[in-house]
This record gives sequence, structure tokens and C-alpha cells, in this order.
Amino acid sequence: MTNVLSRRAVLMLAGTAIVGGMLTATPFDHAIAGSYYTGLVKGTAVGGYDPVAYFKANKPVRGSKEFTTQWDGVTWRFSSAANRDAFVANPTNFAPKYGGYCAYAAALGSKAKGDPRAWKIVGGKLYLNYNQSIKRKWERKQSFYIQAADKKWK
Repeated sequence: MTNVLSRRAVLMLAGTAIVGGMLTATPFDHAIAGSYYTGLVKGTAVGGYDPVAYFKANKPVRGSKEFTTQWDGVTWRFSSAANRDAFVANPTNFAPKYGGYCAYAAALGSKAKGDPRAWKIVGGKLYLNYNQSIKRKWERKQSFYIQAADKKWK
């Protein structure tokens, strides 16, 4: 990890993890491909937010129990039938990177919850981060962190 991030960045994230309990014990080496963070709304991806709305409305929009689909082992909610249908047609276009886990933590090879309100679209992909503070830190070197996380995410 220290060769990916500075010692200071590693210590800051570790301190945040200890205080906030954000990191899970599961390293990426043992992560199951296709797993999605569903801790905010049990069994539901992106905390119940509509993943298509980030791209169409350019903001987080809560999904409805009325418009759902099952994909990759979890429930996905949408704000409209049209958004649900767009997702069903090509879910990998809209599903968040790293299973909706924090993109900054993914760069460290760890898992942390992704907050649907701390988001950004980069290169046509949706990224979530732990909170707004971590998102700002991630944005400062987002290309570096994306490359590091892409190498570590299985």
C-alpha cells in the first residue's frame, strides 16, 4: 500500500477507518467478483438510489420500490420505468465501479462503504466515495487512484 499512496495518506485513511469503522476485514484478494455494497439499504445496491439518474439527471435520485430489477445478486431501484429499462439493457454502463464501495479505499486495496451522495462520473463510469471529504481527497489525484483501484479490484 505504501508504494501506491504516501505514508501520510495511508495513515489518514487508517485513522478514519479506525474512528469510523469504515473498512471491512475483506481484502480484495478474497473479494467476490460481482459483489456490491448493500449496507445502506439491506440487499439493495447504491443505497436505494437510481444508478441511471446520475447519468441522465446529473444528480443522485432516490429509487422507488415500484421500479426495481435484480442483477448480479442484488436489488437495484430506479426512479422510473425508463431508467430501469435502460439499466436492464446494459447494466455495466450504469453500475458503480468497485461494486459501489469507496473508490478511494479501493485504491488502497480495502473496502469501505460508498455513499451515494459522494459521487462522480469519470470517463463514463460512476464512482462513489465514503463521504464528501474523502471524495475531495480522491478528486485531487483521481486518475492515480482509479488506476491503483483498477489494478487491485478483482
